[in-house]
Parts: sequence; structure tokens; C-alpha cells
Amino acid sequence: MVSTVSPRHAVVVEDDADIRGLLVLILEQLDFVVTEAPDGLSGVEAVRNTNAELVTLDINLPDIDGMEVCRRMREFSDAYIMMLTARADEIDRLNGLDTGADDYINKPFSPKELQARIRALFRRARTPAAPAEDTRQTDELARAAVVQKSLLPQETVRLNDYDVAGAFRPSRSVGGDFYDWYQTSDGMHLTFADAMGKGMGAALIAATVRAVMRSVADTPAIADAFESASATLTADLNQSGSFVTMFHGRLVSASGKLSYIDAGHGLGLHVPAEGAARRLVSAGPPVGIMDGQQWPAAELQLEPGDSLVIVSDGVLDAHDSLEEFVRNVEKAARSGGTSDDVCAALLELAPADTAEDDVTAVVVHRRRKVHPTLDAGLERNHSGVAEY
Repeated sequence: MVSTVSPRHAVVVEDDADIRGLLVLILEQLDFVVTEAPDGLSGVEAVRNTNAELVTLDINLPDIDGMEVCRRMREFSDAYIMMLTARADEIDRLNGLDTGADDYINKPFSPKELQARIRALFRRARTPAAPAEDTRQTDELARAAVVQKSLLPQETVRLNDYDVAGAFRPSRSVGGDFYDWYQTSDGMHLTFADAMGKGMGAALIAATVRAVMRSVADTPAIADAFESASATLTADLNQSGSFVTMFHGRLVSASGKLSYIDAGHGLGLHVPAEGAARRLVSAGPPVGIMDGQQWPAAELQLEPGDSLVIVSDGVLDAHDSLEEFVRNVEKAARSGGTSDDVCAALLELAPADTAEDDVTAVVVHRRRKVHPTLDAGLERNHSGVAEY
């Protein structure tokens, strides 16, 4: 039987022949008919002639740069544009998206990650005009939002000398960000994750991640627990063409020792009582990118007065550079008040009227201990004390 499905067209704009050939193979595996372009001007014409639905676009081209190519394409095409660059600095990334690109990926890239991102792009519906509201769909989304909210931690963490809080603001009714925590006999476990994409699909993946991470809570070693959970998740993520960035930590409250694994998230900060904040570096790619991947565990000592702050990339995207992001997150963490207040300040870094992604924050603060003689005096005066 002859298929009646119209082929999808893609254009690869890349001056390096080897990379161009690899991209063609990757896109052909996704059933695209691919046209190659070795420079920017021929890329613009190829998109015009083929009415392409997808463009992979290198930033560094021999004639005009990728930014200008993107601007010219946007004058006549609504194709999904995936920018490729060997330059990892955030200003290039944001400039690329400002010109009309839909996503970006750094070289060298994982073929599986590129395919996953392309699938995600095509799950987004391009709607030139807002359709009439479907009441049934609206009701379903409202119920889904209630369910997702119920999956966030309902219990308050009650650990001596710790103040723990989290906040979540989806870009739609539901989203792919989530956080989870629960107390243990010696402290607490914490998971912070961001499923690729937005909306209902990402929310379903987030719910699966939460359930799987809770299922390994009794595994003694954090590395073993994470390896077991990631093996389970990778199989599901492969089927959906998705991936998840994740931060998972286990805190021993008495000592302040935090064991953690960062899988492709990279947006956790240690804010000490004294000294500059330090970004916690990722230990490997997101979960779902590679089969059999392992992530080494790291340790962080939370001293009295220190904070652990984790945010989603919705906060990062609101800044012009990584340095500005770290500076503003540290400023919010030191703004005083409770961890709830700090979470509110962190969400304000990505205002709701301009943010295009889910925005989430979690803060774990270890309070300073009050001197015993002060404790006694306060007890005699029957007065409470906050933190010093």
C-alpha cells in the first residue's frame, strides 16, 4: 500500500562537510527529506525553494553568520530553526533565540539528544490564529493542574535548624518542572527535575520521574539508587523521545553533609554564610540521553548559615549571561526572611508576564545556632527568636 503521508522537508545549513553529513543521516532517520546548504545564502534559498519545516543552522558560516540567516528566513518562513554552535556562552544562545530560533544545541552534540529536541519541536503546535476554546480540553487541563499540584510535597520538612521551601509556576496549566522531598530517619531526600518540553506531555513525564525516584528511596548508596532509577526512566524516555535534567540529594541533618548527583541540570548553587556563591557543576548528561550512563556522586557541606538553592532554566533564561544569573540568585538567597521568602524572590527574577518556561525554585537553609546564654536569656524573657 502506498503511503499518502506527505514527506517533511528539512534544510541543513552547515559549512563543515563531515558535520553536514552526520546531520543529514540524523534527520533522514526521522523521515525528513533533506537538502544540504554549505553557506548562509544558499541556505536561505533552499528553505524558500523547499518550503522546509525544519532547519538546522550553524552560527559560524563562511558568508553571513547564522544570526543573519535566521533573520532572513523569518521574513518568509515559520520553519522550526535549531541553532548549532561551538560557542557555549549564554549571550550567543539568547541572541539566537531573539532572532527567531526555536532551540539551540552546542557542538559536539549527541545524535540522540538532537533527535529528541527535534521531536519536541514538532510536538509544539504552530497556531497562526487562536482557535475557539474547547471547554472539555480546558476542564481536562484544569483537572491536570490540580493533580500536578497534589504531587508536589504536601508535608513541611521539620528538621531541627533547617528551613526548607519550594515554589513552582508553570508556563501553562501544567508543566515539566517538579520538586519532591521527604524526611528520613537521619535527614531528608530531595529531587528537582525538569522534563523536556512543556504542557501535558512534560507533566506526565515529571509524574513518572517522581514515582521512580521515590521507589529507590531505601537503596542505601545514592549512586546505586540513581543508577537504578535512571535505567528504569531511560527505557520510558526513549519511547517518548524525551529526556530529563535532574538534581537528587540526600541530607544528613545532624552533620549538614549533602550527597548529591546532578544529571545535566547545573543550576544548583551553594550560598555560604560567608564568601561567594558556588555553582554546582553537572556530573553528566540528562537522564534519557545515553543508555548505560552513570553519574558520580558529590558531597557538599552545609554549615550553619549556608543555603542550597536550586532553580529551573526558566530563571536562567531571564538573564543575559551566566554570571548575571549567579549574581542575582545569590542576591535573592541573601535577601533575608524565610526560605519561602527567598523562593518568592527567585521566581520574581523571571516575571510571569515575560517568562516563556516553567519557573521553579527550592531552598534548603541551615540556620545559625543561637548562643546558649542567649537562649537562656530569651527563655527567661518568654520571647521567641528568629535567626542570627
